[in-house]
Amino acid sequence: MFVVVAAVALIVVLCGFYLSWRATRLDRLYRRVDTSRAALEAALARRGVAVLALADTKGCDPAASRALVDAVEATHRAGGDERELAESALSGLLRKTLGDEECPFLAKTLLAEVADAAKEVHMARTFHNDAVAHTRRARRSPLVRILRLAGRAPLPGFFEIDDEPPRLLSVPVDTDPR
Repeated sequence: MFVVVAAVALIVVLCGFYLSWRATRLDRLYRRVDTSRAALEAALARRGVAVLALADTKGCDPAASRALVDAVEATHRAGGDERELAESALSGLLRKTLGDEECPFLAKTLLAEVADAAKEVHMARTFHNDAVAHTRRARRSPLVRILRLAGRAPLPGFFEIDDEPPRLLSVPVDTDPR
């Protein structure tokens, strides 16, 4: 009889440890999503600052500069799904502006800053969406759903934007950064 009670107690303790581990894993995944979202927001802000600096130069067509400034301001005003659309529109406008001859004489440092910021946005979005995918996969587990290990935490959402960086090699650049 003692062996049966000890075996049941051991099974209960092991199940408790396993459930605690699963809940802790979900918590870590949610923290990873939050951290990656913060990094994505920082990368988008850095890209916005770099685009504003680029639009402020004299080597860019005034109409193209105004369009870039308006696009950056639209990203700040937008929220939710509108934010994704505004960020995608900024990416497209940036590719168009730097791919056309509207900004023929730009400083290499500004172009490098925009290129670095665009790459950072791409990497941050990739990491964020990867973290969201892992969290959603963990939440789909029957054990997690039945025992409600995720609590009332909302299901994290992907951040889908057009983040293809502009092709800066085709743009003639001014070697003098003034």
